Formats: sequence, structure tokens, C-alpha cells
Amino acid sequence: MIEYILIFMLFHAYILNLPHHCNKHICLKKTVLQNTQFTRFWKILPTMRYHQDLQICATGKNHLNHENNHLKLVRLGIEARNEFIIYMHADCFVCKSEGFEASSRILVTLGSKSIIATLDIVHTDIIHPCEASLSESAWDHLGAEEGNLVSLSHVKPTTSLKHVRAKIHGNELKAEQFDEIIRDIVLGRYSNIQIASFITACATDELNINEIVYLTQAMIKVGEQLHWDHHSCVMDKHSVGGIPGNRTTPIVVAIVAESGLIIPKTSSRSITSPAGTADTVETMTTVDLSIAKMQQVVAQEGGCLVWGGAIGLSPADDIIIRVERSLDLDPTGQMIASVLSKKAAVGTTHVVIDIPVGATAKIRSDQEFDKLREYFELVGRAVGLELRAMKTDGTQPLGKGIGPALEAVDILAVLNNKSDAPPDLKEKAILFAGAILELGGKAPQGQGQAMARAVLESGAAYKKFMAICEAQGGFKQPPVAAYTHAIVAGHAGTVVAIDNRNLAMVAKLAGAPHDPAAGIEFFARRGKRVDKGQLLYRIHAETKGALHYSLQYARQIPNIVKISRDDE
Repeated sequence: MIEYILIFMLFHAYILNLPHHCNKHICLKKTVLQNTQFTRFWKILPTMRYHQDLQICATGKNHLNHENNHLKLVRLGIEARNEFIIYMHADCFVCKSEGFEASSRILVTLGSKSIIATLDIVHTDIIHPCEASLSESAWDHLGAEEGNLVSLSHVKPTTSLKHVRAKIHGNELKAEQFDEIIRDIVLGRYSNIQIASFITACATDELNINEIVYLTQAMIKVGEQLHWDHHSCVMDKHSVGGIPGNRTTPIVVAIVAESGLIIPKTSSRSITSPAGTADTVETMTTVDLSIAKMQQVVAQEGGCLVWGGAIGLSPADDIIIRVERSLDLDPTGQMIASVLSKKAAVGTTHVVIDIPVGATAKIRSDQEFDKLREYFELVGRAVGLELRAMKTDGTQPLGKGIGPALEAVDILAVLNNKSDAPPDLKEKAILFAGAILELGGKAPQGQGQAMARAVLESGAAYKKFMAICEAQGGFKQPPVAAYTHAIVAGHAGTVVAIDNRNLAMVAKLAGAPHDPAAGIEFFARRGKRVDKGQLLYRIHAETKGALHYSLQYARQIPNIVKISRDDE
């Protein structure tokens, strides 16, 4: 034992005389193995009490983990799609002493701010054992600077996960259980995997009407709610989606605002489609507005077109939608809760819902429509909304453009009353603007469409749209893709059906909505007579690779546009 003590004293003296190394951390094991006089010491070190806690950092000082759970931050510039990730070396003393493993949930504290992050283990020298790094979203949330010391500790168990497990097993959840789940999601206590489990559980065992009400109310509770003084009617319009194109909202907002009602429209980005309203409007103006700026625009112009995620009124919805987008999933119950919680948050009093119905749409039958309409109306009443749900054609795309910029081109054509503007998009926008004008008391029943048409065809709606764009930061022309490819008819005949889902997939594989100019121009309406070689649709892409990828998929599905033969 005396021999071991002497070896340890010699080792300690060596450590104290280590030179300072810039950005260099020396692990005990490496130090010992590189100095043969200490190899005997290393062999007996596992018997010593603190052997796993000892780390030698750049200063040459030792750190015992039970007294120090701090690591120095280095920035690696890794983006993790808004998920909070912490990166630590496999030899990190905190990992070893605390028992942290890959995917562990860790409380990361910097000053007065803290986050809960998921641990990723690093096995290379990109970071050293006394360092940690963060994903960009975590870095920004903490307001961290390179060299800051962060404190790391275990996270208390998330007890609301037992409610998620109960839902997975088919149990009905109560209001307080949804409250706990949504609160913990907003507080960052759920990882993306755990949020995905909640979404999937609600999709597999469909939420009943009471559960949808509870979920909607829980999502409203954790957010803020705007109030519009001196306005008894605050209007809104929403589409549940399910068909490509269908970008009526900017046209409707312009008509309604010009007619004297206020319509503070917040929209989502795409969840499962080639574009959301926010994606499309962003090709023409700024949509990332603060609450104060949004209120200023509405006060000035009577309406706005902003991305709901920027103003943060419904934080639970923003988080859940991000994970739904990765799952390519939008369950009915959560969709209703998402839509109506956002309407309540923005201060809406009256809302019209567009529900397209078709064989390849999100809602595929009249029975599904009737159930969804009933659910929307019941939940709407429960949260204080006057709501009207309308069934529309979901058998084919609406308009010519599919994808952010191409849909923006359609919007501008309709607002400008151009001769080549898509007539179906124009008529549907008039239909919904008219319904809102009637619901808000601006037009007598049955006269809303005539009023909306007059506002649109006079050019007043276009001027209002441009004024809204200017108020939000200025108007810009939508971008144009560098590459295109035409898809033509293989034989003569009549277009009898369109596969909305696969058509949307072609647009997404071309890059939409991430690449704003990507998507599809569509020319093959149902009932149209086409000749062999006639253009059905044109794929737009910003890169050759995306165009090739999309084209490969389109060729694998020959009946995206189904054409009857003349001899049939």
C-alpha cells in the first residue's frame, strides 16, 4: 500500500506541473497511458473510490464530479430542427458519474435560464471531455456564448407520461390529464419521441368529442389570448386541407378587410401538404411578425396574413405541429384542437371552415364530413366560437399552382382579375368571403357572394392585399424555379380522376414547401378532353436533383391523372 501511495504522490506532482494548453483537455486515462511510469498505477486505479470522477482539464486542475457538474460550452453549429440537444464526450466525467446515456433528458442551466435537452454522445475529438455543445435552437434559447459554463443535472420524472401510456392502451383521458400533458409539452419536458407517442396514441385510438374539447381547452390555457377593442365580430377562415392548391385565404382576407370587417389571419406552415398559407404568403411579404406589429397592421388595414408560429400565441400547437410534420400525420381530434385553439388565441369570434371532400382528399366521404362538421361546431361552442363548416369539392386540385410561389402566382392573377386566372380559385374565394360577410353582418343572407364579387372585380381587393403586404414589410414577386419538366398524356381521352395525394407527393419531392419556387403547375381538370402528348402538369424544381427525384416518383405512379381511352 505504501508503494501505491508513493506512486499516487508522484502522479499528483506530475499533474500539478502540467503546462497550460489552449483549448486542450487531457483525460486521465490518456495521460497515464502516455507515461509508462504510471502504468502500474492505472492498473490499480479502478479500486480507488473516485477514479471515474477525476478529469484533468486545460488548467491542469482536477474536478470531482460530486462537487462540480459544470462544462464549458463550445459551438458546433448543429441544427436539430428546433429540438434541444446537448452534445457531450463519451469520456465526460459528468456522463460517467451521473449515469447519463445517449437520449437521456438533462436539465441544462445557464444563469437564470434553463432548458431540458436530449443527450447525444460524441466519440471523436470534435469536443473534449470537459466541454459540451448545444443544438442551435438550444444555444439561442439560453442566450449562450462560447466559453460559458453550464450546469447539468437530472430531470425530475415527467409524471404526465403515464397518461400518454393510458391513451396508448385505449383509455379515455380527463380534462386534468390533458392539462398535465400539454403543460409538460410546453415546458419542454417531452422529447420529440414522447410527443410523437402522444400524437400517435390520439390518432390510433381516436379522441371522442369530450377529449377533443378537453385538449382544445388545455391548449388555450397554456397560451395567450388577444383582444380587439371595439370590435364585436372578429372574423376568420380556415381550411382543413387535403387537396393541392386551394389557396383562397389571402384573397378572402383582402375582400373581407376591404369590406369593413377585421380579420387578423394567422396561418400555419405546411404540415402534410406542399404549402401552407404562411409558406405561400411568405413568397410575397414578411409573415414573421411580432404580436405588436400584427396588431398595428390590423389596426391600419383591417386584416393581416401572418405565420402563427412567429407570434407564439399557441405554444403547444407550434410544438405539436413540428412533430406532426415529421410524422406526416394530422389526426382529426388534434387537428380540430389545433385549429380552434389558435382561433381562440387570436381573439376570433366567428369562423368559417372549409372541408374538402373527395376520394383522395383528407375527408373522403359525406359521412366523414358530417361527423367532422358536428365536432367542429360542438367544440367551437365549447370555446366560445360561432362557427360554420362548409363542404367543398375535394376531388381535384384548386387553381393551377401547387407549391408556395406557384400558388402565389394564382392569388395575384385572381386579385388582378387577369383573364388567365384560375376560375375555380376565384369562385371558391368569393364563396367563402361571401359566407364571412353574411356571418359578420356586413351582408344580408344570400347577398354575401354578390358583395364579395363586386369588391374583387372592382380591383379594391387587390389594393387592400397590396396595402397589407406593404404594412407587413413590403411586397415582393414570388420566385421562379430554374428547372421544369412537362408530364404529358400517354393517350387521348377524358380526364376522369386525379390522385390528390400522389400529386402532392410529386410536388413535395420536387422541393415544396422548403424550396419556395418548387411545385407543380396543373392543367388537367376533371372532365377535360386531352390528346396524346398534351400537357397534364409541369414539375418545377430549384435543383436538378430534386427534379429528377420527383420525376422518378411521378413515372412510378402512371395514374396520378387518370384518363379514359376514347375506345372505352
